[in-house]
Order: sequence, then structure tokens, then C-alpha cells
Amino acid sequence: MLNWVRKINDQFISYYLIVLFFLLWQVAPVIGWANPKFIPPVSKVLEAGWVLVKNGDMYVHIAVSLERVFIGLFISIIIGLPLGFILGGWLPKVAKYFEPFMNLCAQINTMTLLPLFLILFGVGEGGKYSIIFWASFWPILFTTMEGVKQVDPLVIKCAKAMGVNGFSMFFKVFLPGAAMQIFTGIRTGTTMAFMLLIGAEWLGANMGLGWLIRNSEDNWQIPRLYLGILAIAVIGLIINYFLVWLENTLITWRETEPESTN
Repeated sequence: MLNWVRKINDQFISYYLIVLFFLLWQVAPVIGWANPKFIPPVSKVLEAGWVLVKNGDMYVHIAVSLERVFIGLFISIIIGLPLGFILGGWLPKVAKYFEPFMNLCAQINTMTLLPLFLILFGVGEGGKYSIIFWASFWPILFTTMEGVKQVDPLVIKCAKAMGVNGFSMFFKVFLPGAAMQIFTGIRTGTTMAFMLLIGAEWLGANMGLGWLIRNSEDNWQIPRLYLGILAIAVIGLIINYFLVWLENTLITWRETEPESTN
């Protein structure tokens, strides 16, 4: 019985802090620990969410935001992955010349580039996609390059000795060898995409979770503001868990720790 309870506890222990956080969020404004005008109880936030769910607006905001995130992220993946393989695997000497410039670009805060994206791409969807692309592109590129560089040279030599080259080398050696780093880059890029979603949807948007947050701030609808923030956090967490599951499912050759015999 104790072992069963211990297993259940170990499985859910990471969620205890989340439960405690929401309990504190609910209680603090009620008992006066926080000003309910600025931090409303979580029940008020959920009530605001239920209103938007009933009239259908919440589904529209989520769908629009997910579309923007996925399009920007997709563009960063289809550019970042091939470029990372080329620079990390086939042209490492060229990569050395470009790395300082790429590091410089990656260090530029995306929020400071909002006016530039506004000038170059306008306030339409192109500007929003470009912001999300810029934020998610660099982690994908750098982790792919690093993953390719970490492929065992002995494996590459053995593959060449067996006549593997060109695209076969890519699919049979470099892609499996760098897969874990690639997933890490995509997960990091996804996190960055959701972080910049609010800024992207400030550029002339009239729907989306980022717009919901800004509109709620302008109209002093504080529960809806927290609702938008909470929705972005929950959706980002769900997508991250999905990517972890996908990684564990696809990368069947990852090294695992031996089970304890005690």
C-alpha cells in the first residue's frame, strides 16, 4: 500500500506547486493579501473565460493565435533545419565565418525590432509571421548546427566506407545523430514563438490572444487580461508536452539509464 501511495505521489509531485499556486491565487484577493482590482481571484478569470467560450470568441482568438504561431514556426523550421545541416555538416568552415554575425543577430531582442518589421512588412499578417519567425529561427538553427557537429566522426567514416553519401548520409547518419538536438531547438523555438505572440499581435491585430490581452488592458478588463496570459501559458505547455511525447516516440534509439535492481 505504501509503495502504491509513493508511486502516485512521485508521479504527481511536480503538479503540487501548480495546484498550490492556483489556490493562493484564489485566496489571496479574497482575504486581502492582494488587491482584487489588480489581481482578481482565479474564479473571476474563469468566469470571464466562460463568457468568451459561450459566445465563441475564445475559440476564434485561440485559432487565430495558433495559426500565426504555427506559420511563423513552420517557416523557421523549413529554413533553419536545412541551413543548420548545411553549415554544421557540409560547410563547417563557412559556418565559422558566419557565426559571429549570426550570434549578433540572435542577441538582438525581437521586441526592439518591432518597428523595423512594421516598416518592412506592414501591419498585416506578414509582419506578425516575421516576428515569430525571427524569435524561433535562431534556436532551431544553432541547435541543429550543434547536433550535426556532435555526430561521431567515426560513424561518418564508417558510413562513407560502406558507400553512404549525399542524401543517404543525411537521412541515415546526420538526421538520426542530431535528432535530439533538433527537437530541443524546436521546443525552444516554440517557447520563443509564444513569448513573442503578444508583441506580434499588437501590430494591427483585431483578434488573437495577444490582442485579447492588449484590448483587456486598454479597457481595464483585468480578468480577461489574466485569461489571455493563462491561455497562452497553458497552450504553450500542452504543445511542449506534445513535442516531448513525439520526441520520445520517434527517437527510439536514445540512451536510457538502466533500471535499478534494488
